[in-house]
Amino acid sequence: VQLQASGGGLVQAGGSLNVFCAASGRTFSMYAMGWFRQAPGKGREFVAQVIWSSGSTYVADSMKGRFTISRDNAKNTVFLQMNSLKPEDTAVYYCAAALQHTRSFDYWGHGTQVTVSS
Repeated sequence: VQLQASGGGLVQAGGSLNVFCAASGRTFSMYAMGWFRQAPGKGREFVAQVIWSSGSTYVADSMKGRFTISRDNAKNTVFLQMNSLKPEDTAVYYCAAALQHTRSFDYWGHGTQVTVSS
């Protein structure tokens, strides 16, 4: 599975931004897609995931109410809508994919930078 993330950029605190990730390859075996982020000097942090077949979503507690994840099965694309952004949301955002046979996030995109200015 190949993942191509796009979107991101620079936004002021309180603003909104969307990031997208398109999957190609073995998408017929998709179990879930998700977003993770890594801020400078910190470890990778889970953001959100969507189960491909059902559309069920889960967003990390610290981002619940501000971030929304969704998917378009026909386009093999996952979206992350980020509202009420804070400077601490500044990070490289990575999309990831999990296939049915492992159900673990084994495939990763290159990441897209999100910078929130105060």
